[in-house]
Amino acid sequence: MAEPGPVKKIVDRVVEAAEGIPSGKPPRLPGAPGAEPPQVAEPTEPRAPLPSKPDQRAPAPLSAAGREVGAPADAAAQNGGYLTTAQGVRLPDSDHSLKAGPRGPVLLQDHHLREKIMHFDHERIPERVVHARGAAAHGTFHGYGTATGVSKAAFLAEGVETPVFVRFSTVLGSRGSADTVRDTRGFATKFYTSEGVFDLVGNNIPVFFIQDAIKFPDVVHAAKPHPDREIPQAQSAHDTFWDFVSLHTEATHHTLWNMSDRGIPRSYRMMEGFGVHTFRLVNAEGVSTLVKWHWKPKAGVHSLVWEEAQLIAGMDPDFHRRDLADAIEAGIFPEWELGIQTFPDTPEQTFAGIDLLDPTKIVPEELAPVQPVGLLTLNANPTNFFAETEQVAFHPGHLVPGIDVTDDALLAGRLFSYLDTQITRLGGPNFAQIPVNRPHAPVNDMLRDGLHQDAVHAGVAPYKPNSLDGGCPFFAGPGEHAFIEHPVPIAAAAKVREAPASFADHFSQPRQFWLSLSPVEREHVIAAYTFELSKVYEQAIKERVLTVLARVDEVLCREVAQGLGLPAPQAPAGAPVEVAPSPALSQVGQRWPATGRVLGILTATTSDADVVRQLRDAGHDAGLMPLIIAPTGAPLADGLAVQRTYAAARSVEFDALLVAGAPTRGADDHGARDAKSGAVAGGQPALDSRAVLLVNEAWRHAKPLAGLADARSLWAAAGVDPQAPGVFTETDTAQAVSALVEQLGTHRVWERFPATAH
Repeated sequence: MAEPGPVKKIVDRVVEAAEGIPSGKPPRLPGAPGAEPPQVAEPTEPRAPLPSKPDQRAPAPLSAAGREVGAPADAAAQNGGYLTTAQGVRLPDSDHSLKAGPRGPVLLQDHHLREKIMHFDHERIPERVVHARGAAAHGTFHGYGTATGVSKAAFLAEGVETPVFVRFSTVLGSRGSADTVRDTRGFATKFYTSEGVFDLVGNNIPVFFIQDAIKFPDVVHAAKPHPDREIPQAQSAHDTFWDFVSLHTEATHHTLWNMSDRGIPRSYRMMEGFGVHTFRLVNAEGVSTLVKWHWKPKAGVHSLVWEEAQLIAGMDPDFHRRDLADAIEAGIFPEWELGIQTFPDTPEQTFAGIDLLDPTKIVPEELAPVQPVGLLTLNANPTNFFAETEQVAFHPGHLVPGIDVTDDALLAGRLFSYLDTQITRLGGPNFAQIPVNRPHAPVNDMLRDGLHQDAVHAGVAPYKPNSLDGGCPFFAGPGEHAFIEHPVPIAAAAKVREAPASFADHFSQPRQFWLSLSPVEREHVIAAYTFELSKVYEQAIKERVLTVLARVDEVLCREVAQGLGLPAPQAPAGAPVEVAPSPALSQVGQRWPATGRVLGILTATTSDADVVRQLRDAGHDAGLMPLIIAPTGAPLADGLAVQRTYAAARSVEFDALLVAGAPTRGADDHGARDAKSGAVAGGQPALDSRAVLLVNEAWRHAKPLAGLADARSLWAAAGVDPQAPGVFTETDTAQAVSALVEQLGTHRVWERFPATAH
């Protein structure tokens, strides 16, 4: 039998790593900062560095030329039991500079001080202008084989397992901003295929603000903080953003998506992804098909409510990255199906009257169903954030045979911009040699030298044609998996700075999106526009936005105007246009698995530890991530660990709450110690007011609530109607958990608070 190739070996190690995590109950709760628990006293005996945690994986150990080196994955990590200089010289001290006596001046000859400070001074690299704040994970992609009729790409073939690295991100904020801001999210996937790297670089919103890349600096400059004050951070609720989108009305569609619940996803695990542009697939016979890429989360598409997003930004700015890492560490691996919408590659490049080269337009799924072509599973966390998440370099031009680009003017600019950006951020042209960026296929590029060149190239003739190196490397033909651009005919035309006439329709699809939303989702859009525009200083900008909304929908315009205290303008003649809704655009109305949802189990000092353990185990068995909330951090009886205290917990952490006992007032339940104390008026003095607030917030945020028999007093104190939808008061632990799991299938109990925006 032939020796397995390097990619096959890597995939085998990925599978082995994934199989090492039990499929049932997780071996331990997520959040441990290291592979071993520390001791209380400072260690004094030298030892080797701790290994990576079981949920972590480093980039595959490949050479700079894409070949397996045979070393373990942690071979690039530091090793040895003693602190050394960067040159490997052991150090006796790293707390004091070399001085002329204990109080004397620092000596210039202190080479260790110089090296340490020099490296510290250069630890930071320029952050991404957009998508600066991100989180990432390793995983695998399993091809279904259903795409082989339209693409010859090897990784899409049936049964092929391909290692991947996925980075999620916000767009507007800096690296230090919060995760839950209202924003578009990036969804970028690096496929380490046997034919080279393929990067699918998309967003969680299927359209974009602009139709031509020449406008990209304008939209980013408008959305970023004002240049005079450098505020607001990671927000679109300011004058320059709304000034731009109200004048540049091709941004209306994307703006409406941003103002919907899509702008505040519950989790990266519960977020759709889109390629945005129309791409071209080519099959083995050379036949071309136009496609749009879709990532469909197996957990469903779910969002926060706006108050939750605001609370989380202060309580846990790292909410989304923590959620992703914790789920993987707990063995609850996020999954997405990759799907494609396919369209005939006609000279007009349109489908059902929709211009496929317009990135501000979608093709409704009712017209072109999404066909699944493979499964993405994220099963390992990065070992080092900087080396992997921060240094990963994506580029829409990283293509493989069977996948090609189209003449989308926005995509054309991205093909230039991404490559140019990596050179600035990562110190030169050799960023592909950084481990997380290295192809898992042989590299023989004849590119030489440059900053940070890691490869030690042999030969004397890095040019073609040559004879001195035996003519190597040779060109590949179609039979050797060469990438050959599809020969698209180009019609005779004049050089112009224009857009097709079809690009001028800026309002029919925003109206379709609005009409496709459920009443509660429309309420959220109205609230978002009202909030954002209330932060705008200039009255003229608010009035201009209302004129744009009048062309989308009369109800939307009227309700936002009422919230702003302004008159609603009349729509121009012929507006709004009549379009058919697309049910696939709504997040409400379907059922989803509850796997991976976070369950808060609220306990009291008198709670029966056996009952709490039964509730926790029942939650685990149902695929939930149960966290125990108690008056203090001390373990419950029999060593049952507590994950949250009344002082530290907030309802926004949980998808559902289960009350295992009426929480009596704790010693720290007073305003001087905890400002949350007494936040809910009218509560019973015997109950802890932080627990009352916890339940009240979950109730107002339409989350499922369940409780054992003594939860009724807490319901009353928190203003919970025990007869309302999604409220369960059970005496049996299994019934309580199963009721919550069933209700979580719809994510929220939206019918608890009927909407008025129909």
